[in-house]
Amino acid sequence: MKSLTSNTQPSTHDPHAAVVEVQNLVYAYPQQEPVLREISFSLNPGDRVALMGATGSGKSTLLENLIGLKQPLTGKILINGIPVEPKTLPQVRRQIGFGFQDANDQLFMPTILEDITFGPRNYGVPSAIAIDRARQLLADFGLEAYAHRSAHELSGGQRRLAALAAILALDPTILILDEPTNGLDPAWRRHLAQVLLKLPVQVMLIASHDLHWLSKVTQRALVLSSGCIQVDANIQSLLQEGDTLEQLGLPIDW
Repeated sequence: MKSLTSNTQPSTHDPHAAVVEVQNLVYAYPQQEPVLREISFSLNPGDRVALMGATGSGKSTLLENLIGLKQPLTGKILINGIPVEPKTLPQVRRQIGFGFQDANDQLFMPTILEDITFGPRNYGVPSAIAIDRARQLLADFGLEAYAHRSAHELSGGQRRLAALAAILALDPTILILDEPTNGLDPAWRRHLAQVLLKLPVQVMLIASHDLHWLSKVTQRALVLSSGCIQVDANIQSLLQEGDTLEQLGLPIDW
């Protein structure tokens, strides 16, 4: 695989400061008890972090708060020092690549090449440069032959990589993925892991139930349970704690 390069512009943000900082975040759906309670954590340059938790624990809700799709009741989220609030959302989202659970939510153009160039063109990148970047990403991901096909003609694994290419075409500094291995067979899970480990992003945050796969692509685990982060630990160490995982609704052997 060719090397993946980033065209991200230099930032004035302190390179040693937290890239993502969450302070006492509380979120509740209307007329319901909070699903997230006093959530606090920091992600620093170089962090590759797994977000784990049983179904319904609030993983997707937390991720959607990070990119401003949902607004917390109280608390603060900072992205490279910028508070996430309505007036800053364009600036914040320019830094974040967000992968939804369903890759089809991000692939809507007639061809994969057009899907990958859509974001850069929308931000004013000249067409020729956007196409060159898209073709490089397609080559990196082994999808060159599918440039002029629609997403519906691709396998689940190919669609997942095409959606990731569309995200990376915008040169995000932060990559957030929600259940990226859903529907992928072992070979595609391995290929996706190989791609992710080569990406030049500052921070990677991945929500998944695929514990063994997470152990290959992340170093640190945050575990959500009862609305709170109950564990913040090295993922390899955590996976040795079968009783702890069982109590958190994440039995290791299932």
